[in-house]
Amino acid sequence: MGRVEGKVALITGAARGQGRSHAVRLAQEGADIIAVDLCADAKTAPYALGTREDLDETARLVEELDRRVLTRVADVRDLGALQSAVADGVAEFGHLDIVSANAGIASFAPAWEISEDVWQEMIDINLTGVWKTTKAAIPQMLKQGTGGSIVLTSSTAGLVAFGNLAHYTAAKHGVTGLMRVLAVELAQHGIRVNSVHPTTVDTPMVNNAPIYSLFLGEEGKTRDDALVGFTGVNAIPIPWVDPIDISNAVLYLASDEARYVTGHTQVVDAGGTAPYRNPNL
Repeated sequence: MGRVEGKVALITGAARGQGRSHAVRLAQEGADIIAVDLCADAKTAPYALGTREDLDETARLVEELDRRVLTRVADVRDLGALQSAVADGVAEFGHLDIVSANAGIASFAPAWEISEDVWQEMIDINLTGVWKTTKAAIPQMLKQGTGGSIVLTSSTAGLVAFGNLAHYTAAKHGVTGLMRVLAVELAQHGIRVNSVHPTTVDTPMVNNAPIYSLFLGEEGKTRDDALVGFTGVNAIPIPWVDPIDISNAVLYLASDEARYVTGHTQVVDAGGTAPYRNPNL
């Protein structure tokens, strides 16, 4: 029997990257999936986001595992759309047990050069969108009275500071704080709330031309050019972790193996947040 057999999981940002990986990993262990994604670009993100075709591919991969999946195009900034996705999922599957609030964007600039629009969209998606996802899901979980698990995707930037990422770092620190409050508020109801904190992950949010330019200080660089810069972020000498590494952490937190784990920051950072991590420096 799978580790989340018979459970239903809501996943935002499910069209590709970490969200798709979470959907597939939870399905491998027996969960049915409510897969939500914007399926459009964000105005201020300097790279393309997932598409409807990407979301359909996520659904196909889940169905290949003989699990059920419901897809919905919805913006995490739109509470009504999220509430509709939850209602549709519950109507289809009967209940909701796991929430992976994963949707997010990234952009880069010194704090004083970030425009108001860039700042606001970052906070709206990466922080307020996470809160709206939980706001849409929690009433159903409380109504069921059977507990559950909520996993918020934060970042190593939700624990330590990163230059050129003031808005992202502020949002992800906010996610960490939100997780801690929800863990306290929901513990009496048997609903556990934790956050995952990845280092750089090999997804389109990290592997794109604008971030290569950030690391290397010039335009026109490639993924291969950026390997050294990315490797310098981590203590274990790797440029990035794979999405499955984060999905395995999400699976653990969603499963009964973590039945008494709540209010926890699950770090998957290749040692990147460790101080003085390079003994040769």
